[in-house]
Amino acid sequence: MKKRIALLMTLAIGSVCVFSGCNGGTKESITVFNYGMYIDPEILDDFTAETGIEVLYEEASTPEELYAKFSAGAVKYDCLCTSEYVLMKMMSEGSLQEMDFSKFEHIDNISPEIWEFCNTFDEGNKYVLPYFWGTVGILYNTEMVDEEIDSWDVLFNGKYAGSIYMQNSMRDAFMIAEKYQGHSCNTTDRAELEAAKNLLIEQKPDVYQYLVDEVRDEMIAENAAIGVVYSGDGILAEMENDKLKYVIPKEGTNLWIDCWAMTKDCENQDAVYEFLDYLVCREDVAEKNFEYVYYATSNQATIANLDEEVRNNKTLFPDLDDMSGCEVYQRLDDDTVDLMNDYWKDIKSE
Repeated sequence: MKKRIALLMTLAIGSVCVFSGCNGGTKESITVFNYGMYIDPEILDDFTAETGIEVLYEEASTPEELYAKFSAGAVKYDCLCTSEYVLMKMMSEGSLQEMDFSKFEHIDNISPEIWEFCNTFDEGNKYVLPYFWGTVGILYNTEMVDEEIDSWDVLFNGKYAGSIYMQNSMRDAFMIAEKYQGHSCNTTDRAELEAAKNLLIEQKPDVYQYLVDEVRDEMIAENAAIGVVYSGDGILAEMENDKLKYVIPKEGTNLWIDCWAMTKDCENQDAVYEFLDYLVCREDVAEKNFEYVYYATSNQATIANLDEEVRNNKTLFPDLDDMSGCEVYQRLDDDTVDLMNDYWKDIKSE
C-alpha cells in the first residue's frame, strides 16, 4: 500500500520544493505526488543527474489524503501514484489523461498478468501504469499468540484485547469487518455498512492503536501480539523478527494495486513519460526500487533477476489465480463514501 507513511522532515522538505518551485537550475521539472517512502530517494537524484529533469516531490499518508490534496488544487501535479479505487474516481471525474505507452522504451518489462489485472478497472489499459501490488493481512507474534491464525475473528473475539494494531484507514478497516461478516468489501448496502460500523465500534476497546505503516516497526519491537499490515510490510517484519508470521485470512481480503497516472493538467508529458519509464519500466532501476519498497513489483524483468527464494515467496508474489475470496476495491458512489466517512467519524470518536 502500498502505502508507507512519510517522515515529517521528508514531507516538510518536499513541500518546500513544490511550493517554492526550486529546480536547482535544471532545464525542466515535473511535480510528482506519491505515498511516503514509496520510492527510493536515491532514484530521484539519479534520474535528475541522468536526464536533467528535476522532480518536485510531495507525499501523502493515505489514498484519501492524497485525493483530498489533489482535489484542493493548490498544487498542479504532473503525475501521481495512488490506489485503484482512487484512480477510478479520478478517471470518472476527468482528472486524468490517457497515456501513450508507445513512448515508453522499456514498457515490455511490465508483466502481461498485471496489465490484465489493471484492465479490470482501467478498461483498455489507457490511463494507468502498474507499480506495486499486494494484499492486506494479519501479522502476528507466534510467541504472544497461542494458536495458528487463519481468520479475521482473532481481531474481534476479545482474546487479544489491548494487543491489536488496526489500520488507520477507513476503507481497509471497513474491508476487514465486511469480509469477516461475509460481505463484499465493495458493498453499498446500508445495512451491511452499518453492521460493519457497529462491529468496529464494538472492537474499539480491544484496539491498542490505529496506525498505518508504523505497525510493522511496532510489531518488530513486540509491542503487541497482532497487527493488520500490507503484505510488503509483513514480509519485511518477518525478516527482522523470526517470531512474526503474515497470513491472509480465510474469509478473504483486499487485493490491491497502486499505479501511476498522468493528470489532465500535465503540460510536460514527455518528461513524465521519461520519468515513469525510468522508475517503473527500466529493469535495473525497478530492481533497486523493489529492494527499497519491498512490495510485489509489476516489472517481470526485475522479478526474473531476484533470488529464487524471493521469487517463490507466495506472501510477496501470490498466485493471482489462487486468491479466492479476495477482491479489488471498486469505486464507490458518492453517497456511500459520505456515509462511510460519517460512520468512520463515529468509530473514531467512540
